[in-house]
Amino acid sequence: MADPVLYAVAGGVATITLNRPDVLNSMDDAMGRSLIAALRRAAADREAACVVLTGAGRGFCAGQDLREPQSDLGGAIRNRYNPIVRAIRACRQPVIAAVNGVAAGAGCAFTLACDLRIASTQASFVMAFGKIGLVPDSGASFFLPRLIGLGKAMELALLGGRVDAGEALRLGLVNRVVAPEELEAATAAWAGELAGGPYSLGLIKRALLHGAAADLEAALEQEAYLQDLAGRSADHREARAAFVEKRPPKFTRS
Repeated sequence: MADPVLYAVAGGVATITLNRPDVLNSMDDAMGRSLIAALRRAAADREAACVVLTGAGRGFCAGQDLREPQSDLGGAIRNRYNPIVRAIRACRQPVIAAVNGVAAGAGCAFTLACDLRIASTQASFVMAFGKIGLVPDSGASFFLPRLIGLGKAMELALLGGRVDAGEALRLGLVNRVVAPEELEAATAAWAGELAGGPYSLGLIKRALLHGAAADLEAALEQEAYLQDLAGRSADHREARAAFVEKRPPKFTRS
């Protein structure tokens, strides 16, 4: 039996691939446990300066595998889906969702939890919960209105319509859309740029995530704290030296 989640590191980029392509990478218990483990592995992987989350085959993730018996939905959310979302957000590195096909239900929510989203023109996004008599979960109620506003979030959640890649870009659900044959290269270029960046990129992520949910005073104090950490880094010293010497900096992510 193939591993439900694949993990590989190259060039400073950890790639996590959902690997149940025959069912559009829909989530069952084994995949859930493997995905949590892979995300935690990536967060601790000193070789990884960026994380890419993607799907094998034609889909990114079609959400919960409805063929799997489930009598305790609240328990499944708390024990499977919420830990996945927390693990995405807890990664010290920037996380890119490379959306190759349909992202529905929890699969859509996982893309929203990532820091950046790049989509193929064949990708689509569906808040499918209402269509099966459920409510948005996996952080969708938190992320969706923050990304696209409450009114549009209500429309997508209540009506459950499919949003194609072009509309997703217009709404702000994704950062970039490329042709299917360009998705891998475009994702690699973004990830490589992030992986070659300074130590402070992880601190930038922390600052923005904190600021999105904090009041002004808390955000100002967090900025000061993180700036002190960044200012003490070898990468900041290297950037200053490179500026004076009029050369490109050589970052070591330290």
